[in-house]
Amino acid sequence: MPNAPLRIAPSILAADFARLGEETRAADAAGGDWIHLDVMDGHFVPNISFGPEVVRALRPLTAKVLDVHLMIAPADPYLEAFARAGADVITVHAEAGPHVHRSLQAIRGLGKRAGVAINPGTPAAAVEPLLDLVDLVLVMSVNPGFGGQSFIPSACETIRRIAALTAGREVDIEVDGGITPQTARLAAQAGANVFVAGSSVFAGGADYGGRIAAIRRAAEEAIGTWA
Repeated sequence: MPNAPLRIAPSILAADFARLGEETRAADAAGGDWIHLDVMDGHFVPNISFGPEVVRALRPLTAKVLDVHLMIAPADPYLEAFARAGADVITVHAEAGPHVHRSLQAIRGLGKRAGVAINPGTPAAAVEPLLDLVDLVLVMSVNPGFGGQSFIPSACETIRRIAALTAGREVDIEVDGGITPQTARLAAQAGANVFVAGSSVFAGGADYGGRIAAIRRAAEEAIGTWA
């Protein structure tokens, strides 16, 4: 059973980049708990998104947590820039370099919440040596690099294993990729409490609130299945 509240984190990777400030305000007003920012470098993942200046530009527009997911390698040279830009949570990938322990120490040293992410092919055991340094574990339920992909069902088993590893700790378990009301239910049943939703929030018209509420409702219903 997760040790933290349920949260929905709309991912602005799926927003209209020509209206990014308006989209961020809209996701906030529609009930998003966090705002998720996917940072891609075209090296660690096969796409390029944005850098710390976008975080800086959005910081004054919302009081919600800015949840910055660094899909970049190396990450260490950029941690201070993202911290200064206004990130609240900074997550680095376990696969992005040989010294993720050092990266997490650096994030904590900058006064930010530290997260570690793992790709679909990485076992849950990879995070076990890092648990004393993290506030969040992010399970990728798609291969990172692009929005709009389908949820990989085996992510639920990874979430279950991480839930077991983090039992009794104040650690968020976040899931990112292919999140809809249906997959949010599965991930919540496995033990996730933070749900990153991009296309399922921003695609299909202006009713962001209705789509966020549907994801939240499905996850809340699944909470009753936790032992």
